[in-house]
Amino acid sequence: MAVNIRKITAADNVATAAMIRTILEEFKIDKPGTVYTDPTTDRLSVLFEHPGSAYWLAEEDGEIIGGCGIYPTEGLPAGCVELVKLYTSAASRGKGVGKMLMEKSIESAQHFGYNEIYLESFPELTTAIAMYEKTGFKKLSAPLGNWGHFACNVWMLLVL
Repeated sequence: MAVNIRKITAADNVATAAMIRTILEEFKIDKPGTVYTDPTTDRLSVLFEHPGSAYWLAEEDGEIIGGCGIYPTEGLPAGCVELVKLYTSAASRGKGVGKMLMEKSIESAQHFGYNEIYLESFPELTTAIAMYEKTGFKKLSAPLGNWGHFACNVWMLLVL
């Protein structure tokens, strides 16, 4: 599998939003308080123009098969960034695409000088949570920051 990892562009917005919403529907977490209803999901390239942020796409044969990024979410402690919107298409799972995207995002966090990475998830995403734990993320008992995704109920932190 020849996967290309690259930064998101405006031309990717529609396909990326569709991929994300399809995955949330697949896991039955397409509900308010998630990126499913977040209006920024439809214009991710604009969102990730914010200083200290980056969003990476995995592409195979011209098709977007995954994405992941970092974003300096309001309310996070100094030096902390959020790992956001890690999604991989059903066909690409189990092939290391999610791990590649997460690692590229962690590299971006280090490049920007962050020393902690926070994330929010759902218990239904067991494979992703296992990958986070294997990478060194530790579960928290309460959320950090103010992203507005109040439906998420798994919170984790990685100290770099």
